[in-house]
Parts: sequence; structure tokens; C-alpha cells
Amino acid sequence: MVSTLLQLSDPHLLADPAGLYRGIRPGDALALALGQGAATTPAPTLLLLSGDLVQDESWQGYARLRDLLETLPLPVALLPGNHDRPMFLRACLGRRATVAPALVPFGAWWLLLLDSHCPGRIDGRISPGQRRWACAALRQVQGPVLLAMHHPPEDQEDGEGLLDSLAGAGDLRLVCYGHVHRHEQRQRGPVTLLACPSTARQFSPTQPCPLGRPDDPGGRLLQLGPAHRWQEQLLRWSSPPQAAV
Repeated sequence: MVSTLLQLSDPHLLADPAGLYRGIRPGDALALALGQGAATTPAPTLLLLSGDLVQDESWQGYARLRDLLETLPLPVALLPGNHDRPMFLRACLGRRATVAPALVPFGAWWLLLLDSHCPGRIDGRISPGQRRWACAALRQVQGPVLLAMHHPPEDQEDGEGLLDSLAGAGDLRLVCYGHVHRHEQRQRGPVTLLACPSTARQFSPTQPCPLGRPDDPGGRLLQLGPAHRWQEQLLRWSSPPQAAV
């Protein structure tokens, strides 16, 4: 059986529906992304939103996210990013979604969600307690593991050491992250690392976009099957209209 994960990232919502993030209304951009993602083939069976959910870290911003997600007939997994307030995220959305840290079964795979939010810092950190929990949890399960966190390893305190610890504890095969607002794909031994574009604005690319659309909003579709098989599909769509200033 193949399970399909839709990853969207870095929506940077605001409390004010008319508020602007880098010249666009981020709520409109996320609503467009959710519609585009839900219409993909194969249809996703889980939505992962990989951090920087609410730019102004407001309760109203998380309430807006909750209202947008209520329209989806999908389970949802959420990661806090550096532009988030984890306490508000869990209080507002904890009943609607699985919030990191968590380890959840996903078809033939396991989905490991880690919280790399570090208060007052742009870069990330997985706390020693969370790291010990994750390694202990992986030792108790069998099957390939997809690790999802907001920050890439190089933008975390001892991020490379974290990957080594997790790979030693379980069958780590994929790492998905946000934060960088662009497509990336790299290899670290048997582990593939995948960065997701933002549903809002993109940062300068470091690799050619496979679809030739590095400036457009996007996401990623991952099909995870038995025997460690997986496929990925980069998604892009036209940017929402520029908001009048």
C-alpha cells in the first residue's frame, strides 16, 4: 500500500486577513496552495505543514490557520518554525492536528516529527531531551523513517550529529524540511534530504528548479510504499495576484 504525503511550508500567516507578507496576502496564498495540493494525483492522505506558520506569532493567526484546515478532509501534521509560538500552536490546533514532537505510523513508513523551534533565534535546535526521546522511540519500531522538521540540519545546533544519532537508532531514509523557501534535494549516505518551497515568497535558488519555476509558490508530494520505495513530485503553481499597497 502506498501512502501519499503533501508537504506545504512557510505560509507566514498574519492576524489581519488584509495584512501583507512580502507583498502578498499569505492567507490567500495558503488557501490557493491547499486547493492545488488537494487536487493532485494521487490524492494526498496526509498534509504536513513544515513551520513558519504564523509570521506575527498571534493567536488570531493560528485561529485563521485552524479555520483553513477545517475545510480539509485530511489528517494534518504541524511543525513549529522560528516564526511561530509553539504554545499558541498547540493550544489552538492540538485537537485538529498532530503537532511535533511525535512519531506516527504512515503506511509502511514511520513519520518522525521534531520541533526545532528555539526561542529568540532564527536558527534551530532539537533539545537533548527531545533527541533522547526520538532515538528511544525509533529503537522500538521497524520500517523506514521519514524525519520532518522545520530547519535543515546545517541551520541547527549539531544538526549533523542529530542525523547520525537518528540513523543509528532507526532506518532513517528521508528528511523533509522548510525554512529555506526553495526546492533542494541532496544525498547524505543512504538518506535523501528534501527542502520544500514556500506557499508565499521564494528565496534565491541554490539548485535549478526541475520545473523551471523557481519563483513560483509550491509544495511537494511524497509517495511512500513498502520495501523502502518512495517517489517525490515537486509542485508549482502560479503566484496569487500582487496585493495593492
